[in-house]
Amino acid sequence: MSIFGRTLLLSIVIGLSVPAASVAKNLPPHISLPAPEWEISEWINSKGFKLSELKGKVVVIDFFQLWCPGCNSFSVPLMHKWEQKYADQVKAGKIQFVSIHTVFEGHNYQNPARLKKYLKEKGIEHPVGVDKQQKGHYVPLTMRRFNTKGTPEMAIIDKQGRIRFQRFGSFDVAASEQLIDQLLSE
Repeated sequence: MSIFGRTLLLSIVIGLSVPAASVAKNLPPHISLPAPEWEISEWINSKGFKLSELKGKVVVIDFFQLWCPGCNSFSVPLMHKWEQKYADQVKAGKIQFVSIHTVFEGHNYQNPARLKKYLKEKGIEHPVGVDKQQKGHYVPLTMRRFNTKGTPEMAIIDKQGRIRFQRFGSFDVAASEQLIDQLLSE
């Protein structure tokens, strides 16, 4: 096979293997792709629901681990801040905050019993899903579907179910709030 043929084949294989969510992270803000469905093994603070059931709402997802320093110093406090800032929109059913406990390390320590204690200590009352583990994989299903890089990672989904923002680590909070405000007004 020629160099051109191998290059073309490699490009096709790489293109087919890149999850949609990872591509969306690199797109300009006005372009987006559908968010994948999450797989939750247990819900805390909620009876549970599918992401697809939230169409018509803006959805803010915090992918976190209870022992993650960045989660405890950035994303968990930010979710508290946003829940207060957008309390009227939450009550009106226009926005939904969700945290997903995506354990990819320390599986024995970061269990649902410790998570429930952590949520109580931190005053987290919004729905929290425990990302479903799959036998033979350390990284849980939803984390793989969203192609997250670790924790904390946050995603903002628009009313049509498209990823409009997804970032690992800290980010410009003011710009993200402007995006949330824009999505709420659409």
